Amino acid sequence: MSLYQPPPIPSHVPEALIEADFPLVGDNITEENPFDRIIPEACKGPDVAFVPNMVPGGGHCWLLRRHDDMREIYNDTEHFSNKGFSGLAQLIGETWSQVPSEQDAPEHTFYRQLLNPVFAPGSMQKMEGLVRKAAQDCLATLKGKTESDFIQDFTFPFPVGVVLDLMGLPRERMAEFQQWENMILQNDGDVDVMKQGVRSVVDYLRDVIAERKGNLGDDLISFAIKAEVNGRKMNDEELLGYAFNFYIGGLDTVTANSSNFLRHLATNPEHQRFLRENPDQIRSAVEELLRVFAAVTTYRVCIKERTIKGVTIKPGDKVAMCTTLAGRDEQEYDQPHEVRLDRNPSHVTFATGPHHCLGVHLARRELRIALEEIFKAIPEFRLDTSKPIKSQAGVIIQPRTLPLRWD
Repeated sequence: MSLYQPPPIPSHVPEALIEADFPLVGDNITEENPFDRIIPEACKGPDVAFVPNMVPGGGHCWLLRRHDDMREIYNDTEHFSNKGFSGLAQLIGETWSQVPSEQDAPEHTFYRQLLNPVFAPGSMQKMEGLVRKAAQDCLATLKGKTESDFIQDFTFPFPVGVVLDLMGLPRERMAEFQQWENMILQNDGDVDVMKQGVRSVVDYLRDVIAERKGNLGDDLISFAIKAEVNGRKMNDEELLGYAFNFYIGGLDTVTANSSNFLRHLATNPEHQRFLRENPDQIRSAVEELLRVFAAVTTYRVCIKERTIKGVTIKPGDKVAMCTTLAGRDEQEYDQPHEVRLDRNPSHVTFATGPHHCLGVHLARRELRIALEEIFKAIPEFRLDTSKPIKSQAGVIIQPRTLPLRWD
């Protein structure tokens, strides 16, 4: 197994701010629910710290613990850049950027102007029936059963199937796509496995783009091939970055969020019963669950020196935007580790500012519909405690299996 050898910590980082034992790093696997103890403890510490080897594929970064500091950086395009923050292209020796998530203005603005109408609330409203049917089709496979690994049977195939349909990619290859995603996001610190996953996705998408150019359809890849951005067509590298962005974004976040939600409801039957009895409260409950079980960390790259809470961040430094910590900030929320289904909070789980998640309206719709249809399809469910669960407690926080039972 090839493990990344990190570079030295920059000389401008004060030794007192180095937090070598911060637990929410990419290759941290735990057999406990990370939201129970690990995350509340991770919320404790200085407002700004420096965490070695927190960047996927290797690398160090600054860590912010306060909701307001993260919100400020999300909006600060003068001092912080999105360009190449994931490092996935560089990992395989290439230079493309994910479109639009790894772009800065003005290019980012042009792409958002093109794509915002596609993912606007009105456009997503038209997908209500399609999304609901996708959920119902997955749940139909559980008819007559009383147990399930709900990740394999629902929380992965449901949202991923929707994204694959939008991209015009074959559902019959879903298991292979999941394997590639796991190689990138759940590689247990093996950089060679991560590289192999990225290369597999890139080679596949390049072939799809080439084929689609001669066989245009109504999917998101065909849309990009036909579109003009700032008066010109996208080149092949931009098309690849665009397709990769939707592929990798569509295959992880809703799966992680819905798996975390269901794990909570399986172990807190009073909350599950409340939502079953009050389905009109699911929409606002989703916002509280998104806050308290925020799962994703992304990154920014400093391009101009900036001081935050007395700490100097220099050009070239990366900053971890750990939405998990933002959602549990005691300076922002009363009793932040407590789930209050009627809280209906404002949060940064989908980021904010210019890079506010493009697919936020689709994600919210999928999460709401998932709960509505699960409550209709199966009775009160609980965790199967005879089957231990391993969870990822890093860049994307989620269980790797979700064994549920019901009567």
